Amino acid sequence: MSRIEVRRTAKLFIGGEFPRSESGRTLEVRSHDGRLLGHAARASRKDLRDAVRAARAAFPGWSARTAYNRGQILYRVAELMEGRRAQFEAELADAGASDPRRGVDAAIDRWVWYAGWADKLAQVLGATNPIAGPYFSFTIPEPTGVVGIVAPPDQPLLGLVSRLAPALAGGNVAVVVASGSAPLPAVTLAEVLATSDVPKGVVNLLTGEAAELAPWLAGHLDVNAIDVTGVPSEALAEVEAAAAENVKRVVRAPRVDPFEAAAESPYEAAAFLEMKTVWHPIGS
Repeated sequence: MSRIEVRRTAKLFIGGEFPRSESGRTLEVRSHDGRLLGHAARASRKDLRDAVRAARAAFPGWSARTAYNRGQILYRVAELMEGRRAQFEAELADAGASDPRRGVDAAIDRWVWYAGWADKLAQVLGATNPIAGPYFSFTIPEPTGVVGIVAPPDQPLLGLVSRLAPALAGGNVAVVVASGSAPLPAVTLAEVLATSDVPKGVVNLLTGEAAELAPWLAGHLDVNAIDVTGVPSEALAEVEAAAAENVKRVVRAPRVDPFEAAAESPYEAAAFLEMKTVWHPIGS
């Protein structure tokens, strides 16, 4: 008996739910050889504002958790990614990856690596400062807040994990613009997050055109930092100008092979942290 294939309709991930775009727009998702894989929601400015609002609401709870607990929660995400390995590999193959298995292995390993750093960042990045006076002085890393991330289009899973995991490990929340050319691995990651212990709103995922969404993400006054690694070159100047207008921190990935160990560093997490220095009188 013949049957009709059920094609995928990838939705947005906002506040722990999977809504369609309020605009009703969609994008065709095709494989590297032109096969139609399904459709994805094309996010609008209104969807972006909703995502930022959800992230801001989730920030106090996520940042207040102990670093050890955040690490446990992030490690659970890696466990669930292992269970979706076959789907991730198929989606990377459709996107044209030469070695999908290696890409999935690297993404899961990197997620575990940053999960392990969650309760170590304060010790490595913080300090007890030498002071010539009757005071203690401590420098303590704190999360920046809401981080916008434009995912690299050429590595739709590993590239996204490499930018998202360090931001979350430091206690930040995120609004992610997925790869426009290959959004399905990011959507599957959102489905993993939805079934994990990550609280709703900590990660919000938008599918659509990065050149359309990135300038508005950079200009949003309630976004504290933006990772421009995946911003198209023709839109980069506009995005950086929009970020400069509201003194938003701009971050980008190091220029190294994402598969190499040099792409992993606690200083990638530090890029999304603020350093708070506290003075306290001795004997008080």
